[in-house]
Amino acid sequence: MLAKANRITRGADYRATVRRGARFTGASTVTYIRPNPDSSVVRFGFIVSKTVGNAVMRNRVRRRLKAAAYDLLPLYSPSPGDTAGLDVVVRALPASVQAPWASLHEELSRASSRFTSRSHLSKGSVRS
Repeated sequence: MLAKANRITRGADYRATVRRGARFTGASTVTYIRPNPDSSVVRFGFIVSKTVGNAVMRNRVRRRLKAAAYDLLPLYSPSPGDTAGLDVVVRALPASVQAPWASLHEELSRASSRFTSRSHLSKGSVRS
């Protein structure tokens, strides 16, 4: 379970991350990552719409994504020199219902590694 400090709770933070964050698409998720100068921790948010399925399926997908995020929390942690944290929003696609947990875990891991390699290459804009 993610600690409260590691969760995005405000709608404005979700919107800002989706609009201005770097986007990484996978087969079953779309991940948006944005540096957050107001926070020093990594925060996660999850968007699972009704197109994914009924409430039981949506909650199952959300729990699986939260478990993958919790497992990858050290990977997303900012480097020691950085004072800014990260906001990560994961939007589940309908294919996420059938995707195995390892696949969801790999997609989040790949998004993190692509973001860190991109941000080290250019410290300017990170929008795709």
